[in-house]
Amino acid sequence: MAEISDVFFVDGMRTPFGRAGEKGMYWNTRADDLAVKATIGLMERNPGVPKDRIDDVAIAATSQTGDQGLTLGRSVAILAGLPETVPGFAIDRMCAGAMTSVTTMAGSIGIGMYDVALAGGVEHMGHHPIGANADPNPRFVAEKMVDPGALNMGVTAERIFDRFPHLTKERSDRYGMLSQHKVQAAYDAGKIQPDLVPVAIKDAEGSWALATEDEGRRPQTTMEDLAALKTPFRPHGRVTAGTSSPLTDGATMSLLAGGHAVKEFGLAPKMKLVSFAFAGVQPEIMGIGPIPSTEKALKKAGLTIDDIGLFELNEAFAIQVISLLDHFGIADDDPRVNPWGGAIAFGHPLAASGTRLMIQLAAHFAERPDVRYGLTAMCVGLGQGGSVIWENPHYDGKRKK
Repeated sequence: MAEISDVFFVDGMRTPFGRAGEKGMYWNTRADDLAVKATIGLMERNPGVPKDRIDDVAIAATSQTGDQGLTLGRSVAILAGLPETVPGFAIDRMCAGAMTSVTTMAGSIGIGMYDVALAGGVEHMGHHPIGANADPNPRFVAEKMVDPGALNMGVTAERIFDRFPHLTKERSDRYGMLSQHKVQAAYDAGKIQPDLVPVAIKDAEGSWALATEDEGRRPQTTMEDLAALKTPFRPHGRVTAGTSSPLTDGATMSLLAGGHAVKEFGLAPKMKLVSFAFAGVQPEIMGIGPIPSTEKALKKAGLTIDDIGLFELNEAFAIQVISLLDHFGIADDDPRVNPWGGAIAFGHPLAASGTRLMIQLAAHFAERPDVRYGLTAMCVGLGQGGSVIWENPHYDGKRKK
């Protein structure tokens, strides 16, 4: 008989994130090969998990076509050398793809159907720009269901400024600058590198190299630099390249397990799942999506925002993160929020990003036994938000003064 089970985030790894486009390091690398690399790296780091005991592989991609098509979970499982008895599938919730891979597998583990699962995402935005292969139903616009601007994420970010005038461009610029500085400080302290899987890459001339670091970082960024940038989404607007996540290529993968499997294989999980929720909002202002999804997840967990000791929030746009912090009464520079920076510097390979947030939160938990609960949350295209609350297995009950 299947039994209800706790769900554990055992481990997670990712490729370094590359700049999308012909000048980016993954221009000559296939999307599915990035997911394969992350999968192999994760399995090699967890040799105690028998490969034939993986119950399913869920891999998300927003543009499921070309080298991101062909039922990614199954094709990547085969390419990564998992036994042919291991099934897999592909999933799409735009920016929250990997997050949904994790929560979907978590649901299957939670009701006792699965013991062990792999969940992650990949996005090669160089090969597949967002929406490039999409054909939105004309009724969206013709019947005024969705404003045409809702399909342009930068336009939706500008609308957050319109709605909340006290959230100024200067605050957004400062947030973007600090994200760059925090990511570089984390790199300098060796915090990011342990969870990266090196990827062999080939340039236009055919010479090989090794990708070992995220490519999009701009640690020298100043407020003066940001003030001078153009506002591509609106004349005299407030969203710039410096306060947006860059177009990015990359893959992430996580290993999830139920309580019985953790005992059977002697695993040491990095996080325990507490609750998760997704919510819908107006597509025209999708950036506020994680506010209602976080409220739902907190309610399911019986917690309040004050119980959350660490936040890993996806920085699709600086204004989008600030709007969530403002709603919950948290300062823009609160040290609990993205301590090692976020997607403005790392990049946001759409469907892969949710698991990056989890990988970083897990690393914080290991260093912070004073923190019991953490939140991973993100806004999602077409007006959604996703939030997952995690518990720290290292929690010792002693809060920092």
